[in-house]
Amino acid sequence: MEQLRIQDVARILLGLIRSLNGTVALFAPKKLLRRLQVDPARNGAAVYALRMFGVRTILLGGQLFVLEGERREEALRQGVVIHASDTTAALLALVFKQLPRRAAATAVLISSVNTALALLAQEGRSDRPIRRSFPRPAASGRVL
Repeated sequence: MEQLRIQDVARILLGLIRSLNGTVALFAPKKLLRRLQVDPARNGAAVYALRMFGVRTILLGGQLFVLEGERREEALRQGVVIHASDTTAALLALVFKQLPRRAAATAVLISSVNTALALLAQEGRSDRPIRRSFPRPAASGRVL
């Protein structure tokens, strides 16, 4: 049985995070805005912008599950730039008080985690397998 590598775990986590965040932004933008402490009734353009962000993010998440080889590697390289840009935008929102402090700090944290996962997911960084913390069945079917 093939063991998962660190890159695979990072890629799968990043794909799941992107897919989840994109789905919420696309289908529940008002809820997401309220979590960011932004009144959707007074900020209709923000609802529109979040839906566009949602579509983009769902597509980016899907790439990590369906692309293979060099195309996947290119998507991962682009992901570093995308998530680093998102982190920068969140930091600017925090510094210039464009979002409430807690909401901006949360956005910085999420985008920073995504950037780190995008970096970890790239091939050639480490081929070390993930250690399992649970017993592995032997060829005979017995647990070792």
